Amino acid sequence: MIEETEVKVGGFTFKGWYIAAALPILGSLSGGIYYGYDTLQRFYAVESGIETVVTKSGSFDKKAGDLSSRIQTLEQAVQDNDVRGLNTRLSTISTQMQTILEQQKELLDLRSQVERSTGITDSLGDKLDKYQTEIDDIWKAYDSLVDNPL
Repeated sequence: MIEETEVKVGGFTFKGWYIAAALPILGSLSGGIYYGYDTLQRFYAVESGIETVVTKSGSFDKKAGDLSSRIQTLEQAVQDNDVRGLNTRLSTISTQMQTILEQQKELLDLRSQVERSTGITDSLGDKLDKYQTEIDDIWKAYDSLVDNPL
């Protein structure tokens, strides 16, 4: 049945089996052409992406250089400040602060004792002045008795 079928197009006569054989071949060729076109377009896209990366890599190199110099600066600062030795310094300072606080408490206690002692000596001074006045009065009375016996 296919062998007997004929198609006439533009003055050409095609037999049925020619068409049956040509359709898969034409489909494969068109698929191959499409695949080739798609592959080529992807290649062009990758190529433009590579150009973008190449143009931007210069700025990346500059930024990497800046970062490298900043890292070196930080490393130098860490070495200059002896950050590793800070822990021992901090413990030493902490111990010294504890000692200072204890001594401050002792000084405050001594201060309060001195203030109490000052108050006591001031009151003693007043009493001594009173006693001195009484002694002076007794001597005056004795002197007046010696000068003027009864």
